[in-house]
Amino acid sequence: MSILGKIFGRIFPHANAAQPSATATQQPAPASPSAPQAQAPTQAQPAPAATMERVDIETVLDGMASKNPQKLNWRTSIVDLMKLVGMDSTLQERKDLADELGYTGDKNDSAKMNIWLHKEVMKRMEANGGKVPANLLD
Repeated sequence: MSILGKIFGRIFPHANAAQPSATATQQPAPASPSAPQAQAPTQAQPAPAATMERVDIETVLDGMASKNPQKLNWRTSIVDLMKLVGMDSTLQERKDLADELGYTGDKNDSAKMNIWLHKEVMKRMEANGGKVPANLLD
């Protein structure tokens, strides 16, 4: 599994834990086949909204941070973001992530690479179903 895939895997399941209740309440309702035309439009509209809802990355990560004994600044630090989701945040791991994401800058300038990595990870989460605060995408 890719490093980015590991990050996604550790963030998105936390968000999905709250969603089964919404789909669970919608699943029993369509079980009544006696009036498919009357109930289908009413039931079909809420279901797509639940599946299309974006994962609020800020809420998920703030929730994880509130349970973490370390004070981690996931909003600006790729190191802290990786620590928050329980991953190795060593320089080598970050260099590997940079390779995976197509970083073309100097990997020996870790500060510049880290800033790029954080922004790129936020952009990728936004592009893959996450709702990321706009100030973290600039």
